[in-house]
Amino acid sequence: MKKKLQSMTAIIFGALGLGAWSVAQTEASSGAAAGAPAGVKMGTYRAVLETPGGELPFGLQLVRKGSQVVGYLLNGEERLPLREVKIAGSHLEIKMPGYENVLQADAAGNRLTGEVFLVKLAGKNQHVPLHATLGEQYRFFAKPIKNSADLSGKWAVNFTDDSGVAEAAVGEFKQSRDAVSGTFLTPSGDHRFLAGQVRGEELYLSTFDGAHVFLYKAKIASDGTLAGDFWSGLRSHEKWSARRDSAARLPDAYQITALRPGTHQFDFAFPDLDGKTISSADAQFRGKVLIVALAGSWCPNCHDEAAFLAPLYKEYRGRGLEIVSLMFEHFGDFPRAAEATQRFRRHYGIEYTTLIAGISDKDEAAKTLPMLQSFVAFPTTIFVDRKGRVRKIHTGFTGPATGQHYLEFVTEVKRTLDQLLAES
Repeated sequence: MKKKLQSMTAIIFGALGLGAWSVAQTEASSGAAAGAPAGVKMGTYRAVLETPGGELPFGLQLVRKGSQVVGYLLNGEERLPLREVKIAGSHLEIKMPGYENVLQADAAGNRLTGEVFLVKLAGKNQHVPLHATLGEQYRFFAKPIKNSADLSGKWAVNFTDDSGVAEAAVGEFKQSRDAVSGTFLTPSGDHRFLAGQVRGEELYLSTFDGAHVFLYKAKIASDGTLAGDFWSGLRSHEKWSARRDSAARLPDAYQITALRPGTHQFDFAFPDLDGKTISSADAQFRGKVLIVALAGSWCPNCHDEAAFLAPLYKEYRGRGLEIVSLMFEHFGDFPRAAEATQRFRRHYGIEYTTLIAGISDKDEAAKTLPMLQSFVAFPTTIFVDRKGRVRKIHTGFTGPATGQHYLEFVTEVKRTLDQLLAES
């Protein structure tokens, strides 16, 4: 685990996305030399999703490795592997890692044209138009403007949806010339790896990581504050504003979600992927320290949490740790929900228990968890001691895109487990 954290640190504090793109381009060139399937060329593409807010760019790389083709999504400092790449003549299909979402496109010369299909709750699926051009390496603008503003640092942020509901956040950015990378941290989780550019007095950021379809635009006022728009997918829009604040911080993630007064235990009984009911009273959990993760395979922050929990379980289960993930999926029918969860398990090599707990609507999920005063975010993580008492509840997840915050979170979780496992 220590080596993995050192590797993650190197990625987080390394060069901006330009460096990752350079590595990707080098590998792409070697892949092209090995020969590409007819119609679909190997290499690095500037891909664009057409959203209500305008063009949302991201990097897409295709590389031949032996007899297989693999892909990568490029966003800032993240180079996300895509292992399920199928090419038939000029048709390309990529299943997003651990998700039900799919990218499909047809090639014509150096161009790809198609869509990203996003699976949503209650069948409100989205088809987002896509086009991509081989060899283009810029994010938003091919020619940067000199003397653009410098937005590096920490920002106090507010997001306000179209109904007027506001959420405080923290923005943390790094900038090299006009290239910006970073993320927004919110009480429900971070926005993962963002990349963009400053053009004069305007900021542009975007990401597509297999699930998030996020586009941000903002203007820089004369007093240095930011104000603009945030689009998520084809239907969600929010206004956002920000001011520099080196002391900006979020509420304590351990103080947001709590048990109802007089309640000390977190009891559950839900079916596993074979339909067998598994209960917190079962022998496999008795006398064990237990982490209960409230999650869903559709949730990007839950993916980051699973990437952390899967190796953590292998490291600690010999000392008495058990992990249960209660999965709240987009599908009301059990077989479809189990299939999505199984795909999620395979992608992260999960060996701990996963149960189908319900659909991914937070209000509906709260009804299945009556011991909680409220339920506000996927993921929410509950730490239970050997006597079955809830000791901590963490709302949201602080993922790798948050840099040092993620490393501190990992250290804090391990400290908590060491303490709980040491108790009789």
